[in-house]
Amino acid sequence: MEDQKENVRESEDQTRPAEHCSDSRATPPRGEFSDPVYKEIALANGHINRMTKEELRVKLAELKLDTRGVKDVLRKRLKSHSKKQKLQQSMAAGGATDTYYDYICVVDFEATCEEINAPDFQHEIIEFPMVLVNTRTLEIEDTFQEYVRPVLNAQLSEFCVKLTGITQETVDKADVFPDVLGRAVLWLQKKELGTKYKYAVLTDGSWDMNKFLKIQCHISRIRYPKFAKKWINIRKSYGNFYKVPRTQTKLSSMLEKLGMRYEGRPHCGLDDSRNIARIALRMLQDGCQLRVNERMHAGQLTSVPSSAPVEGAPPPYKPGSRD
Repeated sequence: MEDQKENVRESEDQTRPAEHCSDSRATPPRGEFSDPVYKEIALANGHINRMTKEELRVKLAELKLDTRGVKDVLRKRLKSHSKKQKLQQSMAAGGATDTYYDYICVVDFEATCEEINAPDFQHEIIEFPMVLVNTRTLEIEDTFQEYVRPVLNAQLSEFCVKLTGITQETVDKADVFPDVLGRAVLWLQKKELGTKYKYAVLTDGSWDMNKFLKIQCHISRIRYPKFAKKWINIRKSYGNFYKVPRTQTKLSSMLEKLGMRYEGRPHCGLDDSRNIARIALRMLQDGCQLRVNERMHAGQLTSVPSSAPVEGAPPPYKPGSRD
C-alpha cells in the first residue's frame, strides 16, 4: 500500500509549507538555553561533528551502542547519547530535563485499491492494525489486528489481493468498520491510554488519517474519532531529526539508512506497523522525542508547529453516528 500512498503524499508535500524540526531534545524551550548543561552539550556536539565515520563507530562500540547506519545517523546517535547522559546528570541536580509520551500507538491501515485508482475512488479500510510502543522500556508491548469488510466495493480487485495478501474470503468473514473500530477503542481503553498513560498515535505519512480514516468515516456515516485527530507523522520526524530530504523517508529508505531490514510481508498492515514501530524505537534510542506534528482541523490536514505544547491524544471513545 506504500506505493499507492506515494502519489498523494508527493502532491500534498508540494502544497504544504516546510517545517522545522519538532524534536524537543534537539531544540529545548527558549528559556532552557540559560541552563549550563546546554553549553556542555554544544561543546560535545562540536567534537562529535569533527569525528570520522570510523571514529564514530569505535566510540559507539565503546559505549555499547548500535554501530549500524550511515555517518549522519551515527553522529546523531552519539550526540543524543551524550546529551541524554548530561541531561540525566542535570536532572539529578535539579536542572533541565525532557519529557516523553508513555506510549506511542502505530497505525498503518490497508485499504481497497485498484492498480490505477480513479480520482473519485473511495478507499475502504480492510485491515486495522495497531502496534503499541512503550517509550519507557523501548519495546513493542502489544498489538491489535482485525480485518474489515468493505461495503461499497465488496469485491477486492486482483491487484489489491496480490498487493496486501488479504483474500476475498478474509474480508467476507470480517465485520464492518464501525464494529471493528469499537473493538479497537476497547483495546486502547484497556491499556488505560489517555487516562492513566499519556499517548500519541503515529503513522507513516499523513495518508492513513487524512485519507483512509477520513473517507471510511464518511462511508460508515460516523464522526471522525477524536483520539485520531492528532498524530506523529514519522516521515517528517525522521527527515527533521536525521536531516534528510523528504524523498528519503519512505519506509524502505528509513530502514536502510538505520542499518535495518524489513521484517515480514510488505503491505501487510500489521507487519508494516511493526516495522514502523522498529524505526520509532530506534529514533527514541537515538534521542528523538517523536512529538505530534500533524492534525485534522475543521476536516483539513494541518501542521502542528514545534513550538506547540506537547499534548497527548485524548481518552479513546467510539464516535457517534453522523445521521
